Amino acid sequence: MIFSTYFDPELSQRFTEDMVIRNLTAKTQIGYVRALNRLCEYLKHSPENATRDNLREFQLFLVEDGATGTTINSTLSGLRFLYNVTLDKPQLLTKLITVSVARKLPIILSLEEIKLFLTTAAHPKYHAAFSVAYGAGLRVSEVVSWA
Repeated sequence: MIFSTYFDPELSQRFTEDMVIRNLTAKTQIGYVRALNRLCEYLKHSPENATRDNLREFQLFLVEDGATGTTINSTLSGLRFLYNVTLDKPQLLTKLITVSVARKLPIILSLEEIKLFLTTAAHPKYHAAFSVAYGAGLRVSEVVSWA
């Protein structure tokens, strides 16, 4: 993982070790490093020297820059890890607040659409399988892994 030039090499080593100790997935580790790099580029100095107001301004910058709620929240998770675990400075996070993210509602088929779907089944075996899957409320991924 490549850290920002503003990030102290000893701190990056300790941060990486903390992530390994907690058995974070590679994807999570990459996300956390990306968040810290973005903070470093915004601050133009090491996050060790950041203040509460610096972090609040960074969150405001993310919002004004057009970052999605999911991006902001994942960035805040990386910052929380750094300041709570690696730097042991949880007091700096008091002004950071997660953003609410709208949940995407599932598409619900009408009764007519379900009937049409079931009539297109090429074989009675598929018709029965689709009927059971629909009746049980299974997701497509669950049906695929079941088949």
